Amino acid sequence: MAAVTQTATPSMWSDEELAEVRGSLRTEIDELNADILRHESEIASGDVTQGAGDDTADAGAKTYEREREIALTLNARDLVAQNERAIARIDAGTYGVCESCHKPIGKERLQAFPRATLCVTCKQREERR
Repeated sequence: MAAVTQTATPSMWSDEELAEVRGSLRTEIDELNADILRHESEIASGDVTQGAGDDTADAGAKTYEREREIALTLNARDLVAQNERAIARIDAGTYGVCESCHKPIGKERLQAFPRATLCVTCKQREERR
């Protein structure tokens, strides 16, 4: 039985590299989930005393902090979803393939931003719209 050889290109990932990316993404998911729990706890604890005898400045500061915690929570949830999607692409064998043009996403781009779903060209095109 002849061995199948693959020509090395900069966009190809070894099993070890993919396992490392998957591990990094899982670690980040765990950290983000911990952040989400912390932010949700801070949001919940702020609700109990909200507005009880506050002057306008205090109420404004509390509202700002609450909105900030909500924004951080939503951002963390979005990153968790992006990480989970990247892991699903690794599992499906489509990691590193542009979802728009189906060409390889540069390995350097994925090393810098492992959640990338578009190659640089397609991402630039998307941002111009």
